[in-house]
Parts: sequence; C-alpha cells; structure tokens
Amino acid sequence: MAVYAIGDVQGCFDELMQLLDIIKFDSVIDQIWLSGDLVNRGPKSADVLRFAMDMGPELVKVVLGNHDLHLLANATGICNYQNRMDTISSVLEADDKDELIIWLRQQHLFHHDEKLSFSMVHAGVPAEWSISECQQRAMEVEAVLKLDNWHEFFLYIYGNAPKQWSEDLTGWNRLLYITNCFTRLRYCHSDGRLELKFKGHPKNRPKHQHSWFDMPNRKSNNNNIVFGHWSTLGIGQYGNTFSLDSGAVWGGFLTAVRIDKRPYKWFTIQVNSK
Repeated sequence: MAVYAIGDVQGCFDELMQLLDIIKFDSVIDQIWLSGDLVNRGPKSADVLRFAMDMGPELVKVVLGNHDLHLLANATGICNYQNRMDTISSVLEADDKDELIIWLRQQHLFHHDEKLSFSMVHAGVPAEWSISECQQRAMEVEAVLKLDNWHEFFLYIYGNAPKQWSEDLTGWNRLLYITNCFTRLRYCHSDGRLELKFKGHPKNRPKHQHSWFDMPNRKSNNNNIVFGHWSTLGIGQYGNTFSLDSGAVWGGFLTAVRIDKRPYKWFTIQVNSK
C-alpha cells in the first residue's frame, strides 16, 4: 500500500484525477490524504467532495480547511457572504447538496496515523500542543460540527482573538482558538501569540514572528506533519514538516508527496490557470 498526501485541491477536480494517474493511484489498496480546502475558487468543488465521499474513509483521509468551513458557513444560511472569486455555488446549488454538507461536517480537523508516524493538518499547530493534545483539541470542534444545532458554531467562530492558548479558555473562545490554529495559522509571535494577518513568505516576515513550525520548544517538533494552506511558502520539507500548497488554484501546481516510504518522493501537475 502507498500513501500520498496532497495539497489544497480547491475544486481543481480534473487536475486531481490527472495527479492520481501520475502517481498510479490504486483505488483498491492505496490511500490519499487531502490536506484541507477541498473546495472553492476552482471550478468543480462538488465533484471533489463526491470523489472523496464515494471513495470512503479507508482510502481517503480528509481534514477541513478554512475554505471548507466557509462552505459550511454559507450552507447554514447564517453566513451569506461570498466574494467574487468564490465558486462554492456548485455545491450549494447541487441536487445532492444536503448529502455533501452532511459528509463534509463529519470530517476531521486533525489526522494522525500512529503506524506511519505521520499527522496532517490544514494550517498549523501551536507550540504548546503535543500530537495527542492536537487530537483532543480537534475532537472538541468536530463534536460540535456533528450536532443537530451545528449551525450555531458559525455565529461565534469568526475573529482573530483569543491569540494565546490557555487551558482556562472555555466555550466559543476555546473553539475559535482551536479552529484558527488548525485552519488559518501560519505565524506566531515569539511569546506564542497567534499572528493571523501576515500571509507572506518567511523571508519577508515581520520581526519577532516565526513560522509555526519554527517556534522554539514546539512540543510536536519531532513529529512528522503534512500541511497545506500556505501557497506563498510553496512546497518543501522543513525539519519534520511538509508544506504541500503549491498554489494550484492560482494556476500553479497540485502537489502530492508519498509519505509511507523514504526517500519521500514528490509529484506535481500544472493546473489550468483558467
């Protein structure tokens, strides 16, 4: 069995299928990990969701990204904001919309495979959390998204504060902090506070800010983690972390890395910029 982690697809369904051909994906025994942002900006978001749903959880592992949450927020009717580049209407207007939305909100925010010794998150993890703590924190949010009144989550889950982790955080503030880490994080201040505004490459980072994976004393420093979200960073290996977002939706590349054997092998496909 081969295991491939794939960066942000964002509705680029045709290119995803071409990438699977390149890696010779065997849908009987191989496994793919999709690192969040399955939807939006690309033309075939609904097709990406249908593919992952139909393949099943044994063959396709998924974590939610910020664009996936944006889709869920719009599906509630609570949030009706879409900008001119959004393409989530292919899901919201689909005949099988309800089925797709139910499936999407059952997905994880953090995935860990003990046998492979690899984890996956869409954006990042704070320095204070170990892998087991990441799993526990993710389950707190996942449990709310599975409730009958899951819509309420999107009334409270927007904003940049709180910026500092504390076990004393409760309620929506706690869930907002967890969600921001897993779906939006790129940088932290030296004292551990989240920095959620700057999106550029680390070489241009403001003083006293660090990439989340470069934070000193990060408890997950010795763990292998694949992540997406950060197109300005691009693809690469940084210590034990693997950046997978190569800007597919901007006419860049869709990227996969095989993580079940060394040396890790990377695969890319050019995406149609239209």
